Amino acid sequence: MGRHAQPRASMAIPRIFHSAPLASHQPLVLPQAAARHAGGALRLRPGDALVLFDGTGGEYPARVLRTGKREMVVTLDGHRAVERESPLPVTLAQGIAGAERMDFAVQKSSELGVVAIQPLACLRSPPLGAERATKKTEHWQRVAISACEQCGRNRIPGVPPVLPLRRWLTTLPPTAAGEQRWVLLPEGGQALKHLPPPNRLLLLVGPEGGFAPEEAMDITAAGFRPVALGPRILRTETAGIAALGAIQALWGDL
Repeated sequence: MGRHAQPRASMAIPRIFHSAPLASHQPLVLPQAAARHAGGALRLRPGDALVLFDGTGGEYPARVLRTGKREMVVTLDGHRAVERESPLPVTLAQGIAGAERMDFAVQKSSELGVVAIQPLACLRSPPLGAERATKKTEHWQRVAISACEQCGRNRIPGVPPVLPLRRWLTTLPPTAAGEQRWVLLPEGGQALKHLPPPNRLLLLVGPEGGFAPEEAMDITAAGFRPVALGPRILRTETAGIAALGAIQALWGDL
């Protein structure tokens, strides 16, 4: 394996996230939602293999013991201390976009290894009331979990509550040694290949329509370096994913 290579997840064996702590060699009744998914969409039956993980690191090979109308009981084998995390911790701060585009950004950035996804309400974001913002955050967290089940990650990127962009900027601590802050802007930014390698990265992506001029000023004042991804203007759900892919190829594990 190469320097950053990690064991690959088996795509033939279904993976299920379990929010409560897991223990080796113990029978486990899956939560109803997980049981419905495993028995319905995945069509698991007694004797079938699966993998469970609880987000604290590593994973547990398991087998289905029995199934019922609304339940599934599995037995766990020994813990496998395997990780598939990138050596470069990246947090994606994503300006909220329309429903499908935001889901896409959360899903694909989780697959590309981000450690957290901060949804930001920008001046050009679709308006969200407090109750709807809470429901959206819970939904995006489920999207991130599903992406990790699919791609083999054993640690779930967190999706914190929605914050207004300008308020979020005021909460940022001073930049630590080796940490960098980049913002994707279609004009006036540097190419990724000309930037110094980061040890930790905060990547900020605007919503559909980009940042308002007053937001761009606040972002620059908060220490973000403008970054460009070439001469073409990308959609918000494309820009972040394209940048993350290039960042992982340059300094991560791709």
